[in-house]
Amino acid sequence: MEEELKISATNQSEVTCKQCAAKLTFAPGTTSLKCEYCGAENEIIVQNDAVQEIDFEKFLTEKFSSIQKQEISTVRCEGCGAQTTFDKNVVSELCPFCGSVLVVKDSSTQTIVKPGSLLPFKIDTNKAFQQFQIWLRKLWFAPSDLKKFATQQEKLKGMYIPYWTYDSKTYAKYTGERGDDYQATETYTTTQNGKSVTQTRTVTKTRWHSVSGNVNNVFDDVLILASKSLPKKYTEKLEPWDLDQLVNYDEQFLSGFRTETYQVDMKDGFTEAKIKMESIIRNTVNKDIGGDHQRILTLSTTYNDVTFKHILLPVWISAYRYNNKVYRFLVNGRTGEVQGERPWSWIKITLTILAGIVIIGGIIGLIEIYGN
Repeated sequence: MEEELKISATNQSEVTCKQCAAKLTFAPGTTSLKCEYCGAENEIIVQNDAVQEIDFEKFLTEKFSSIQKQEISTVRCEGCGAQTTFDKNVVSELCPFCGSVLVVKDSSTQTIVKPGSLLPFKIDTNKAFQQFQIWLRKLWFAPSDLKKFATQQEKLKGMYIPYWTYDSKTYAKYTGERGDDYQATETYTTTQNGKSVTQTRTVTKTRWHSVSGNVNNVFDDVLILASKSLPKKYTEKLEPWDLDQLVNYDEQFLSGFRTETYQVDMKDGFTEAKIKMESIIRNTVNKDIGGDHQRILTLSTTYNDVTFKHILLPVWISAYRYNNKVYRFLVNGRTGEVQGERPWSWIKITLTILAGIVIIGGIIGLIEIYGN
């Protein structure tokens, strides 16, 4: 088999302004690169080709050889393990994921699967920061210096986060039990007026019988985070993403932003995708069993026509350190949805509790005075 190794350029290339030669950056919400000095705009020619799905079995058989790759230079953060691109001519910077110092001399070059598509940033840093401030103002008992942090827009960094998506047709065979409820009358003994009496009542019982069968499901774009730098419980709350708006990968969309490389490979990603699929398959099996109650005893699933994509999704990220602990705030770069970790000010909580005790004590005192 002839190897089709395709390597793209390292990191996102700089695009210069035709008028003043300054670096152009992608303008969120548009399809243009914009010069921050003279205001000139360069339109990005968006490819309308269908976003490519990669055959998963073929990928495993050919062992990474016939898939498009790119060679990229990244810096690994010693604080959180994130691997991100580094802007040219910058020797050090803070990690957007945890705030640790990154040094360019620690960079390394690696060959990875090239992203096939992405969702460009739709909201800019000003809108993202407004959403961030609104979210912060809603936090009860937040430390005072956290509110000060809300004035530092430069802390908010635009990042393209790596994801995998998986498509699959599944065929699942199962055995189990179906439970059908029915009403029955039973007698019981109780005590009334000191005497033992026998009475009847209607109760619901379940009649179980064995079942078996098979179900089919079709999955499209099961989304799996390929990063280990962000907590899933927050990234999942950034969903849904408008994946129907994916565009073919073009480095021009990355200009002015940074990207993280994947830390979860496509095989491990599919293992996670199966877990997501299984819960839906089980729901389908329960519907197929029917009745009032269901028990699944065995379940065997075959995955057919499996394909995957490597995509990048836009997230505004800010890392905040409080009492030597890192807290991350995330803003969906398409919708403005905000999620994040938050510290608590135990001083404020304690003072509030004490104030409440004083108020309650005062009320009790007044009741005692005027109640007499």
